[in-house]
Amino acid sequence: MAEIIQRDGTWTFDGETLRLVPGRDKNVSLLRKSLGELAMPVGALAGIAFEQGKKSGRLRLRLRDGADPLLHAAGGRLGDAADPYQLTVEPDRYGVAEYVVDEVRNALLIEQVPAAPCDSYLLPGPSVPLSVSAGDGTASFDGETIRLEWNWKTEEAKSAAGARTLALSEVAAVEWQPAVGLENGYLRFAVRHAPTKAPPKYDPNSVELWGFKKDPLMALVAAAVQVRLPHPAGTGVSKSPAAPAALPAAAVPAPAPAEDSHDALLRRLRELGELHQAGVLTEAEFTTAKQAVLKRL
Repeated sequence: MAEIIQRDGTWTFDGETLRLVPGRDKNVSLLRKSLGELAMPVGALAGIAFEQGKKSGRLRLRLRDGADPLLHAAGGRLGDAADPYQLTVEPDRYGVAEYVVDEVRNALLIEQVPAAPCDSYLLPGPSVPLSVSAGDGTASFDGETIRLEWNWKTEEAKSAAGARTLALSEVAAVEWQPAVGLENGYLRFAVRHAPTKAPPKYDPNSVELWGFKKDPLMALVAAAVQVRLPHPAGTGVSKSPAAPAALPAAAVPAPAPAEDSHDALLRRLRELGELHQAGVLTEAEFTTAKQAVLKRL
């Protein structure tokens, strides 16, 4: 078990799952607090790094492409403060941070987690029902229906028709864009058979954002919808925990025979030895991986 507790949050790794709990410090972003605890399976991780600094360091997680609906919906536009996969580390805990990194990297090596993108979401996305008020409206989602309601700041051309209700089946895509400089942001829903080129200010399927404190929370609404849409790299059917794909009985593979864990670990040791002899693993990498396997014997 590896654990690091900081004002910014707590990360705990048990060899299979990395749990991220946001801290209660005033500097922790509203998005991270609203998202709550995250349970990251090893299979969703692509890497982990620790960056040291004079005043503080930072742990950073890298997820496999397509594993997380939030990162997909945000499109790399979450700032460092709102990124739930970063942790600020105080100088007196640098050693602990490095230990967490070593443990996660060992698990990735032992489990042979592929570097290839995922063809289904490995994280469930934000919990629903979910409602966020920001910019010129309120976006609510209960898992099946999206509702957009307007406030006094909404353009009359958009608010005249009243609140907007969209069934999930009507939505082809969702996009979140934060405000940058003088450019306003938005949360936009692309509706099937009803394309529009109207700017968010006038689009009844969009909430316009101006860069205020609650704006990033709209990314949570986008992620909650995204995880229920077909995965972009999948076969057109979402396989997320919120919407499992149904397979015909003939397509369900038979369970693999149970394998003795002791034999499996011995075989893994042989594989590591072969990788070391072939020059794929350095002496240090081989020693670290071998020790991690021996702990399980």
